[in-house]
Amino acid sequence: MLPRLLLLLILALPAQAQTPREAGLELVLLADASGSIDSAELAFQRQGYADALNDPQVLGAIQSSLYGNIAVTYVEWASNTAQVVDWMMIDGPESAQAFADALVGPPRQAYGSNAIGNALLDGLRLIERNDITAPRAVIDFSGDSIRNSSGPGIADARAQVLAAGVTINALPILRPEDGRRAGLNLEAEYQERIIGGPGAFMVTAESRESFAATVRRKLVLEIAGMTPDTFDLAACCGPTPRAASAPSRPAADPARR
Repeated sequence: MLPRLLLLLILALPAQAQTPREAGLELVLLADASGSIDSAELAFQRQGYADALNDPQVLGAIQSSLYGNIAVTYVEWASNTAQVVDWMMIDGPESAQAFADALVGPPRQAYGSNAIGNALLDGLRLIERNDITAPRAVIDFSGDSIRNSSGPGIADARAQVLAAGVTINALPILRPEDGRRAGLNLEAEYQERIIGGPGAFMVTAESRESFAATVRRKLVLEIAGMTPDTFDLAACCGPTPRAASAPSRPAADPARR
């Protein structure tokens, strides 16, 4: 009787719990929601990512990739982190629009100062604890500062992420109109202290006006598994923003997860 009951329980489990979902890429969009980002800017950032995921060039990169899909989650970071949109599989216009619709509506849930180390570790946890298997995993970190006011140190958190085989890319947001925010060396700091792992790179948003286009270009690179050094961004996506790659490292392990 007991074996039969156990079999019935197993068969009753959702298929998702039994079989991991497969994707070509696990992508954590880790966006700044610290005190330097007001409500209007928070909404602007969300809309920029929503528009980018629906862009024909991004959708084309997804559909022409080996798996034809990517798994994406959107997380905002400050003193705490908040998962605004849970993991979703994007494989075409309908799923991209569903992600965008889920992204633009929720209220702000992350507040306070900068806890970059904690944000990176939370991004790693979201990758390690999901039900998705993929050959590549990327944390796409964006911010307008390098300050780390609380929680784990950036260096230790970064080392843990890289040791797990996860790549960290970065999108520094420059604020030339406000010297209290980024400072002149934000790109150098992100290059040295944030990005890392196989194929890591950084693309800079130089102004509010260029933010959405920069996000679009960055997503195309991440989906294609390329860097600014190995992919013709100008041919694909228009004028190229300032970009930098990490030093060459071995390719990602196809059997990472």
